[in-house]
Amino acid sequence: MSERENLALLIGRVLMSAIFLSGGWAKLLAPAATKAMLASHALPVVDLAWVIAVVVELGGGLLLLFGLFTRATGLVLAAWCVATALIAHAHLSDRMQEINFMKNMAMTGGFLYVFAFGAGAWSLDAALSRRRRLPVAG
Repeated sequence: MSERENLALLIGRVLMSAIFLSGGWAKLLAPAATKAMLASHALPVVDLAWVIAVVVELGGGLLLLFGLFTRATGLVLAAWCVATALIAHAHLSDRMQEINFMKNMAMTGGFLYVFAFGAGAWSLDAALSRRRRLPVAG
């Protein structure tokens, strides 16, 4: 890949991770409010749903930001975007919910690109790959 393509992948990862880092952090700091929101969508086992949401959003955001396990993270976050769109934003008669639904679908498309193309040269994935190819001294 060219330097320009690697720069685009880095900027894309940073921008796409921001919404998950922000959302995951907010969920971590406000568990009661998050659990109330989850309960309003009739999710079973709200405590478990909260843990999953924090891990996926905060953990996925960090993995994406640093480019670690990037392809798998892209696939998980794509699935997460679809799931949250269908669970939380399916009331398309409400304009704000329609906008959030479409935002999630657009992010799903972006995460499928992440899955397809990986993190690029400026990532922990690339650094670990280079390290594995180095000869062992000794």
